[in-house]
Amino acid sequence: MQVILHSGVHFTDEGRFLKAMQRNAPLLREVGVAIPGPSRYRTLLSEAAHRLAGGTPAPEAREVLLDGLLDEDWGGIDRIILSHPNFFSVPRLAMQGGVVYRKAEERIDVIKTLFAGDSVEVFLGLRDPSGFLHSAYREGDFPDFATFLDGADPDAFRWSGLIRRLRTAHPDVPLTCWCNEDTPIIWGQIIREAGGFESNRKVKGAFDLLHEIMDPEGMKRFRAYLHQHPTMTERQKRRVMVAFLDKYAMDEEIEEELDLPGWDEARVDRLSQVYEDDVQEIERMPGVTFIAP
Repeated sequence: MQVILHSGVHFTDEGRFLKAMQRNAPLLREVGVAIPGPSRYRTLLSEAAHRLAGGTPAPEAREVLLDGLLDEDWGGIDRIILSHPNFFSVPRLAMQGGVVYRKAEERIDVIKTLFAGDSVEVFLGLRDPSGFLHSAYREGDFPDFATFLDGADPDAFRWSGLIRRLRTAHPDVPLTCWCNEDTPIIWGQIIREAGGFESNRKVKGAFDLLHEIMDPEGMKRFRAYLHQHPTMTERQKRRVMVAFLDKYAMDEEIEEELDLPGWDEARVDRLSQVYEDDVQEIERMPGVTFIAP
């Protein structure tokens, strides 16, 4: 069985990944993919992470877990999709120890232990470090930003560090990553990759995120354009989406105000450039599938 774990990162998803999977549940079920409700496993996985750290589960743990996750006979299931944005950490502790998600490797080990003998794959949406750090800092009751950072240097923040740690600790666990900033354009492909669909398979909700940031008139014209050009490839559709966003994007939906103490626009811009370079490094990493426009 394949176990797909979507685990953030924080402030990239707001539950959309799971909703998209559930919306496509009938299609997924036809190909042996199960989408358990999060109430069935999020608390269970978090508790297991604390209980199993360095330990060994009971021999029947996998069977008991699957019986609790699935309504039907799980003998016909080839893939199970789980989404737990707080599995690596709650937001306010994201930089605990001065390292982003310092327990991430340990938590993946828990998943591998619980699903012993199964194939595990991790899905991660990344985002601009400035926005990530700002949002995580605001989640906690910290006396200052330095306390939240716990010794970390924000100018040295690199998502590639987290990805490299996961690949080193778990070379048998593939990673699928993307930039949250690109999600409206590649949302359909993310759904297909997680569900194991072919790259050209039509899925429900592929343009839902585009709808959130595009002017209604632009969205109407975009759908009309798709109707007029039914044979476009997915890559062609993405180019069309970019073109329509250039003209019809709602700025208030894509711009983010940051008010980190001591940060000016130049510093935010500098970290954004570092983020772009960092993403290019991640794209080249073995064992990483990077979904880009």
